[in-house]
Amino acid sequence: MNEAIKVWVAEFGDRTHYQLQWRDPITNRLRTKSTRIRKAGLARDRKVAERMAGELEAKLNAGEAVIPSRFLWEDFRRRYEAEVVPGLATRTGEKIASVFDRFQKEISPRRLWDVDEKRLSAFVSKLRRGMGEDGEGKLAESTIAGHLAHLKAALNWAKSQKLIAHLPAFPRIKRAKMSKGAKVMRGRPITTEEFERMLGKVEDVVGPVVADRWTFFLQGLWASGLRLTESLELYWDQEDKLHPVLTGKFPMLRIPADLEKGNKERLLPMAPEFAELLNGVPEAERSGPVFKLERADGKPGRPAVDRVSKTVSSIGEKAKVRVDVKKTASAHDLRRAFGERWAARLMPAQLMELMRHETIETTLSYYVGRNAERTAAILWHEHEKATEPGRKPDAKKPRGKRGKTST
Repeated sequence: MNEAIKVWVAEFGDRTHYQLQWRDPITNRLRTKSTRIRKAGLARDRKVAERMAGELEAKLNAGEAVIPSRFLWEDFRRRYEAEVVPGLATRTGEKIASVFDRFQKEISPRRLWDVDEKRLSAFVSKLRRGMGEDGEGKLAESTIAGHLAHLKAALNWAKSQKLIAHLPAFPRIKRAKMSKGAKVMRGRPITTEEFERMLGKVEDVVGPVVADRWTFFLQGLWASGLRLTESLELYWDQEDKLHPVLTGKFPMLRIPADLEKGNKERLLPMAPEFAELLNGVPEAERSGPVFKLERADGKPGRPAVDRVSKTVSSIGEKAKVRVDVKKTASAHDLRRAFGERWAARLMPAQLMELMRHETIETTLSYYVGRNAERTAAILWHEHEKATEPGRKPDAKKPRGKRGKTST
């Protein structure tokens, strides 16, 4: 794509106007555009056409002008996934594929040129509305913003490759109002009682054959604080995957760079309750994925990430565990519960490491000092202990000679 585009003036016997021609660097085909200047045999008309050729050449090379081409959306996606996505983190590539799939399903673009302001606005409208009468599949504003960010990055790349002339205007996404420095969870930490209700509904959702494995999976999410995608990449015996290290003084988790948000390989402490859960697995069964989930429909292979996510949410719905007015408990709400429990026991820097947050600000915003009810409960508990009837007052400080306080 670094090769300069050359535009020249062409004359055709069957056309009454001077034509501009150049070779499309994408399709390698000749492109033609009329100058609207009649061929009258005058030198000045020819010079005007040549000046127009120079102006178009400059715009084409600067990416400021592209004649709508027949470059197909599917060809653009194939190139983007072959040239750009391999350089990104594995989870980012999976997210891009998911966004592209949803965009194709909702908009059905035929050409790359079809991705304009009107269609982007329609895409956002469909994401907000969801599918069907019950609105299944509708997304939160923050999730929609993430979808648009991936599309915008892809179209920016298309512009840099001169596949499109300009970047279309993207719809504005509403942001929830919040106090300065605060962040709002898209859910909440569930309680122990709610988690136990979910465990009691596993068999109702997945059936008796695979219920034990799904129960173990939920217990793993509850005890580990792993993100959903991380939990499905947890293997007993693969060094290139997220894997537990149960030898040594303390159990650890080794996270490869491709699975880590900070894109760095890390060895991190494992929560004791998760270590106890893993140590309960017989040695003979410690191979392959730690969570050996099977598809609920009986078909071979492991369920996809989105299917696992929907299954956990279905279990939350069956247990009637709501974390918001419109949302039942999800896999990430189990991670939130893990962070909430440990926030009461660890200092912020320690909690940041346990939760694998990239910055301390994330830890402080989401888990430290947020739970006013928890703090109030501790205050009132201590107050009631100090003022309960029959409680003896604290012993007076010992005094030295002559009634003076000793030093």
